[in-house]
Amino acid sequence: MKSELSADIERILKKLGTPNLISLLTEEISGSELNTLLLKVFNEKVNRSSPGDLLKRYAENRFVHPAETDTLELKQLEIDVLKIAMMQGVYPIQLSPVAPLGSASVVGTVDQNKIISALRGTEVVSDATNLIALHIGDLIKSRKCYREDFLRFCTTHRHVRAQHFGNTPGMLSHFHLFCMVTSGLDQGSYSFERNSFWEHIKVYRTIFRTLFSSKIEVIFSEREGYKDSAGLVSRVVEYRNGLGLEDVVVSTGVPNKENQYYKGLQFTIKTVINDREYYIGDGGFVDWTQKMVGNKKERLLISAIGLDRLLV
Repeated sequence: MKSELSADIERILKKLGTPNLISLLTEEISGSELNTLLLKVFNEKVNRSSPGDLLKRYAENRFVHPAETDTLELKQLEIDVLKIAMMQGVYPIQLSPVAPLGSASVVGTVDQNKIISALRGTEVVSDATNLIALHIGDLIKSRKCYREDFLRFCTTHRHVRAQHFGNTPGMLSHFHLFCMVTSGLDQGSYSFERNSFWEHIKVYRTIFRTLFSSKIEVIFSEREGYKDSAGLVSRVVEYRNGLGLEDVVVSTGVPNKENQYYKGLQFTIKTVINDREYYIGDGGFVDWTQKMVGNKKERLLISAIGLDRLLV
């Protein structure tokens, strides 16, 4: 444990005179006991704060400031994209502002330090697709759904991520995404992968053609996680024939097999609006529901596009 601690943590533990504090808190008490302890600590901190302290914290905290996006335009865009998705069989769902602690890091490859962890066993939503996947996993586990067909959900959600990008253009502390998640069972011959993928692309094609009079390009990149990733990509691309999607440009990116987040393939969505080029979204196959319910036949496709950037 000690070799993994950062210099800041080492300094704090030395100041408190309890070098094994982290081990005590993680191994010697339960999650509910830790939550009770932390609630008391934060309660005491708040009781010692003045309104002036509160205002100072507001001014210094980049996560709490309003977005610069036009509010009405964003809300209208949310309604428009959700209606388009619903008309194509994707069910809109309103998510909670918080997710279970570990939603992004337990089944994915995301560092928990990039997430705003909270009390009561929660974290601020950093990726709505994780929370939708948990909803789907719960439906499967509790047998509240029929598996003969795909489960299709979408949402618009404000996301918060803790990594600091400085003044990098387009990198925001909190931002709106439109997300889709499709769940199904492996039926062989990449049937789920082919059908679910092009269902997502049809929705994005309609969104950009209807709302922005623009076309989209889909850029494929191979990932590890399938026995034959190249074959998967090839079969998915070939399946476009006969779907009436000839105006969707398809290209191939550089394989990144060291990236373990997506399995088999990742895709990026590119569009041009008013002569401005946007790499506006991405997606791919993940193994989250396989891990959650313990069934290797489970398949899951996630994707998302950024909404704030479309209103700049």
